[in-house]
Amino acid sequence: MMKSKDIRREFFEFFEKKGHKIVPSAPIVVKDDPTLMFTNAGMNQFKDFFLGNKKAEYKRLANSQKCLRVSGKHNDLEEVGRDSYHHTMFEMLGNWSIGDYFKAEAIGWAWELLVNVYKLPKDRLYASVFAGDVNDGLGLDLEAKKLWEKHLPDNHILEFGRKENFWEMGDIGPCGPCSEIHIDLRSDEERKRVDGATLVNRDNPLVIEIWNLVFIQFNRKADGLLEELPEKHVDTGMGFERLTMALQGKKSNYDTDIFSFLIDWISKYTETPYTGKYGEEYKSDIAMRVISDHLRAVSFCIADGELPSNTGAGYVVRRILRRAVRYYYSFLGQKEPMMFQMVKMLGDYFKDVFPELEAQHGFVSKVILEEEKAFLRTLEGGLKRIEGLKLTDGFLDGKTAFELYDTYGFPIDLTRLIATEKSWKIDEEGFEKALNEQKERARKDAKRDTGDWLELLDIDEVQFVGYDYPKVTNAKVSKYRTLQVKDKKLYQIVLDKTPFYAEGGGQVGDTGYLDFEGEKIKVIDTIKENDLIIHITDKLPKKITNTVTAEIDAKRRSLIENNHSGTHLLHAALREVLGNHVHQKGSLVKDSELRFDFSHYQKLTDEELRKIEQIVNQKVRENISLEELRSVPFSEAQNAGAMMLFGEKYGDYVRIITFDKSFSRELCGGCHVKATGKLGFFKIVSESGIAAGVRRIEAITGDAAEEYVMSIVDDLNSIKSSFKTNVDVVGQVNLLHEENKKLRKEVESLMAANASNIKDELVKNQIAVKGINLVKAKVDNMDAKAAKTLAYNILQEMGDGIVMLGFVANEKPQLLLAISENVVAKGYDAGKLIRTCAAEIKGGGGGQAFFATAGGSQADGLERAINKIEELI
Repeated sequence: MMKSKDIRREFFEFFEKKGHKIVPSAPIVVKDDPTLMFTNAGMNQFKDFFLGNKKAEYKRLANSQKCLRVSGKHNDLEEVGRDSYHHTMFEMLGNWSIGDYFKAEAIGWAWELLVNVYKLPKDRLYASVFAGDVNDGLGLDLEAKKLWEKHLPDNHILEFGRKENFWEMGDIGPCGPCSEIHIDLRSDEERKRVDGATLVNRDNPLVIEIWNLVFIQFNRKADGLLEELPEKHVDTGMGFERLTMALQGKKSNYDTDIFSFLIDWISKYTETPYTGKYGEEYKSDIAMRVISDHLRAVSFCIADGELPSNTGAGYVVRRILRRAVRYYYSFLGQKEPMMFQMVKMLGDYFKDVFPELEAQHGFVSKVILEEEKAFLRTLEGGLKRIEGLKLTDGFLDGKTAFELYDTYGFPIDLTRLIATEKSWKIDEEGFEKALNEQKERARKDAKRDTGDWLELLDIDEVQFVGYDYPKVTNAKVSKYRTLQVKDKKLYQIVLDKTPFYAEGGGQVGDTGYLDFEGEKIKVIDTIKENDLIIHITDKLPKKITNTVTAEIDAKRRSLIENNHSGTHLLHAALREVLGNHVHQKGSLVKDSELRFDFSHYQKLTDEELRKIEQIVNQKVRENISLEELRSVPFSEAQNAGAMMLFGEKYGDYVRIITFDKSFSRELCGGCHVKATGKLGFFKIVSESGIAAGVRRIEAITGDAAEEYVMSIVDDLNSIKSSFKTNVDVVGQVNLLHEENKKLRKEVESLMAANASNIKDELVKNQIAVKGINLVKAKVDNMDAKAAKTLAYNILQEMGDGIVMLGFVANEKPQLLLAISENVVAKGYDAGKLIRTCAAEIKGGGGGQAFFATAGGSQADGLERAINKIEELI
């Protein structure tokens, strides 16, 4: 049986012999393409070549790309683990032609590799071709069909429409017909009974697509019409997991050696046998497949710099990880974190093709461990929430089901499982409505309509001159388009050359002006779309064909340079003080401040922070000159020991920024000072934790740092003045603090005594409303803590009942409502009741069914609010 590593190696060797440059995988997380969160196809990193934004150094390319998909055809997250072929992360083997070979070579080489090299049986292979589309005015792809007739009989060449056999990059952009290769993995008996041709594209798990050959020959415009591309391209993608399944004679991707070592470990660790069976009754098998798949996705996303979070791509990572935790918690009986222990073995498997995971396995394990711990706590809370639900006729309403999904991370299928165990019914329609409303809100927030590029000047790529010049005087507009973001119309302008730095590598984009022969247009931002530098403006000039003088805001750029060089010095100082385990995990460089995220497992001490500051400021005072090397071969940069960031995609040639080769040398495309003395002064303003194993430092340089220190000195002088002494100010403050604590305790004792004194009187004056005992009163000289104690003491003495107290704290009216358990069981909810009462004090509040609080701004309504409870009962 051919091992998966050998299958991948054979692919590389085959296309290398065909003159292809084997390139590394791009990061799985996309950073410079606003249309994507994750790399979802092998061609993503080559989009600029297909779009004509950049000239390709190599016309023939091949690689294995890490991809992630969590929605769409064959990629529904909730289906992963239930069948043999759904995945989140997968490898895409691919070969590309950038304006070089076309259909004949693509089809011929695909056949040669599959049949002659991999020895797949010819009679099990089928090819599909584009049948044409009336709306697009396209006929049958006869060229592809005739090429396949050299290898396959007619009944193995199938015609399909636009849905199956016409590939598009997006709503607009490059596109073209494709030819898919499918394989029939069924037994000979089954193949005799049912012709495989009838099962192609019919979601049969054993009659599957393994390779898609895309022939990019058109451009889709915003109006929907197609135009021929001047250069034709080939983009192919072959699912590595499916190919391995076919070559290893398996019936499931999960049975191949890509996954089996992970599943074997899970089975042993949980002491649960793996049967390899499918169906809803085999929950433990599903769980093992889910964990092995999701571990891959989460591990590589973290290794490439995307940490779990509550927004954007980070939320997708968190959602995938939580789904895996939920499965091992529910179906493998594991109540403690376990996935983090598998990261090292995963890194070992992939080290030859994706070495970034092995290099960071300790960090990735730590992040996953903390995420597992956090969700296991949340999961417990969600289960308690479910146990505390009081349902009418065993019916779980859609709003509550959505709350479990949104607040506690319970996917609806987990809620369904629990509901089945409890013989509950779920308001599925109500859940879907709430979910769709959330999706619609997100869709509206993100809505942006982009027009077609209007091309004025054909260029190979934009010339960036911003490292050397703040201004160019003879630029021309290459192309432009409109961009509608919500209700605002913006314009995107591309020049043939520009001094404007586009946002990237943590550094914000430049602002400034474009002067069209006397008509000035303000540039409000500069962004990069793949490798295309785009200037954002809020209007267009009257004559866009005029020569352009492009000038950045030089003062703002100078401050940005200070802070960017500051991050390099900070990074080096952190490694010197904390150790070489420190790696950059993110940054933000603005004109006003810098932010630097790095791997470290504990809070920095004051001594460590002081030492780091001292090192950076020492380097500033040394006024170290910048050593900048451009267009250095990547291998030379590696040999020179330049720091490289995990999750970044580097080209064959890179730029090295050095401030003293023994201190700071990094690969960087950003803007920097000519010498460190220009920073003036460096000051850390905060240090915090932002995720498991990741710390954040925020700092300032130059004038901002000086002003910050001066403001602290001013505050200190003000404190000295209030104490009327310059001697031992810290001691004076500590003494005042101790006196304050002592007085606060005395006040709390007095309040507690006051509460105790009035408790008996309030209980004595209780009233009955509809058979419920009620105590309601305005109490004086009391804070929230004392009032809460008083309310619970009253309830304890009353037995069952409701207590409503009102008081003024810090000149603000406050309400407190406590309800005994038996009264709550009758349908009374303190959280809902207090919100109604709070309207009388122009406020709001909430809480649980048995206890709630509210605050407001109108103290003269306090009596009305207190009395309102009687009316509500």
